[in-house]
Amino acid sequence: MVRVTIFTPSYNRASLLKGLCESLLKQTCKDFEWVVVDDGSSDNTRQVMADLIRTADFPVHYYYKGNGGKHTALNLGVQLAKGELFLILDSDDELPPNSIVDILEAYEEVKDNAEIGGVCGYMAHRDGKVIGHPEIKGDMSEIDLRYRYHVVGDMCEVFRTEILREYPYLEIPGERFCPEALVWNRIAQIYKLHIFSKVIYLRDYLDGGLTDNIVRIRMNSPIASMMTYAEMTRMEIPWVQKAKAAINYYRFKGCLTEEHAQEAGCAIPFISRCWLWTKPLGMLMHLRDA
Repeated sequence: MVRVTIFTPSYNRASLLKGLCESLLKQTCKDFEWVVVDDGSSDNTRQVMADLIRTADFPVHYYYKGNGGKHTALNLGVQLAKGELFLILDSDDELPPNSIVDILEAYEEVKDNAEIGGVCGYMAHRDGKVIGHPEIKGDMSEIDLRYRYHVVGDMCEVFRTEILREYPYLEIPGERFCPEALVWNRIAQIYKLHIFSKVIYLRDYLDGGLTDNIVRIRMNSPIASMMTYAEMTRMEIPWVQKAKAAINYYRFKGCLTEEHAQEAGCAIPFISRCWLWTKPLGMLMHLRDA
C-alpha cells in the first residue's frame, strides 16, 4: 500500500499533464501513486498518459469516464485510490520537490489521533508568493481555520482517503458541479486538520478554469450551490457569514427552474424563514449575474 494517492481530474488538458508529471518525477520521496481520471476528454489525453505510464518511476493509473464534471471524477478517484492519504492535484498545478516528504512528516505526528482527518499545508504561486494567510499551525477544523483564525486563500488539504469515502461529492442529475466547500464543511464538523506551515503545492490561476468561471458554474448547478449555503446558515460561524450565505442561497435559487428541479429528483434545500429578509439582496445579485 502506498502512503499517498495524488489524484488529478482532467478534461481536455493533455498539453499540461507532461509538465505536471515532471514535478512528480522530482519528488524526493516516491511513496505515492498518481491516479488520473479523464472526464470524457476529446483530445489526446489517453496517448499522453500511455507515454507517461511507460516512463514514470512511480505507479501511474489512468481511467477514462464519460464527462460528468470534476466532482464525479473525484468520487471515482477516491474509490480507486490505494493511498492512506489523498491529495488533489489539478492538471495546471505542480508540487515542490519535498511535498511528499513534508506531508508524511506532518502526518506521522498525528496519524494515531482519530480526531484528525488529515493534514493541511500551504499553497503558493510559482513566483513564491504564499496564497493562504495569515500563517498558522496547529490542530483545528476547517471551520475554525476560516472563521476563527480568519485564514483566507486556498490551502492544500490532504485528507485520509477513508474519510473522503465517507463524505462523497453530491452527484445531482442535471448538474455538473458540486462546491468543494460542501464536503470540506461536512468533514470539519467531525474532524480536525493538522495545519503545518510549509508550502506543499504550487499553482497559478489560468484563464478558463473553474476558478475563473465559478459564478457561472454555480448558476448552472443551483441545487448543489443552494445546499452548500443552506448548510452554512446552520453552522457555528459568525452571524455575518451566515447572512452572506443566506444571500447567496437566494442568489442561486433564482437559477433553479421547475424543469431542473424535476430532473434532479431530489429534495430542494431550504433555510430558516428567519433569513427571508436576505432574499431581496440575493435576487439583486442574481439579476446582476444574469
